[in-house]
Amino acid sequence: MEHDELKAWLRLTLSPGIGNVTARKLLAAFGMPQAIFEQPSTALRQVATATQTQALRSEPEALTALLETTWAWLTQSEPDGCLRQIVTLGDPGYPQALLDIDDPPLMLYLLGNAHFDDAMRCLAVVGSRNPTPQGAHNARQFAKAMAQAGLTVVSGLALGVDGAAHEGALDALPEGATGQAQALTLAVIGTGLDRVYPRAHHALAHRIAQHGLLLSEYPIGTPPLNANFPKRNRLIAGLARGTLVVEAALKSGSLITARLTSEQGKDVFAIPGSIHAAQSRGCHALIKQGAKLVESAQDVLEELQGFQPLPLAIAGLTAPDASRLIGDADDAEDDLLQAIGFDPVGLDALQGRTQLATSDLQAQLMTLEINGQVARLPGGLFQRLSAA
Repeated sequence: MEHDELKAWLRLTLSPGIGNVTARKLLAAFGMPQAIFEQPSTALRQVATATQTQALRSEPEALTALLETTWAWLTQSEPDGCLRQIVTLGDPGYPQALLDIDDPPLMLYLLGNAHFDDAMRCLAVVGSRNPTPQGAHNARQFAKAMAQAGLTVVSGLALGVDGAAHEGALDALPEGATGQAQALTLAVIGTGLDRVYPRAHHALAHRIAQHGLLLSEYPIGTPPLNANFPKRNRLIAGLARGTLVVEAALKSGSLITARLTSEQGKDVFAIPGSIHAAQSRGCHALIKQGAKLVESAQDVLEELQGFQPLPLAIAGLTAPDASRLIGDADDAEDDLLQAIGFDPVGLDALQGRTQLATSDLQAQLMTLEINGQVARLPGGLFQRLSAA
């Protein structure tokens, strides 16, 4: 993108009172942004209001600073070779999938080692920012299986399920590989691409850029603003062929993504969970509304056209099965796992179920925790995990 072209696009986005709808009307009427600003007021009034026309006739005060910042970001070289791109509405490289949503962004900022390709087959994996250990485990394992099957995992880089999904997709990278033709994962973020939010995901964002893409509709320098995160969910839904909700409360941004997915005529998948877990209630509500209940990665892939069922070794993410969960645990630990079940449980309840002495019970729980078969939760609770 040339400097003058970038300036015109940024000016259009910064013009007061010019939202995406009006901007698209102007682009349809006059072509590129440079041409819009060359029009006389009489021509602009055919598309815009008098107030909007007046705004288009003068440069916004913030334009010079944003242009300098954006141009510096765009032309800066990444040490690992990651590409920086700005794709505008109407550009041949603009994702076709986003042209089909109600409010396609005027500009997309991309960073990564992969070009966005309309042949890219994406699945959104979303869920709670505070998942149960089982939920985080499921997100990671499902995402890994999807990436191994050739899907690009799309999520929002948030804490919890989003981060686990990105990590799982990156787990599919062959050992020793330095590059990847397929974008393993795509993170749609709610800030400018010069920022990482949350900060805890700085290293994860760097890995995503190396083996996938980071994408944002927000200008360089945009801080984390609460309103931007629900808004970006329409892009997650738009880019994907379907959405898998791993865990979600009844009031969750993940349900926004699921609703948008459904409105676009795409599949919504949901993983059921404990009836006692608040993080499962959103998934249960989706299933009641017609979302597809899934117990394995294969359940998802069989619904998406063009994907062969996974080998069981990869797709083995079915509902918890004791023979796979307990591994090499001895008989006592086997009995304890059975007593724990699959809902969070406290020490007192476990003692009542097992009749074990406190010291013996704590020793067995520690062994199971070290083996990755049980997770310790806040409040002195324990939860059984499925095998990796």
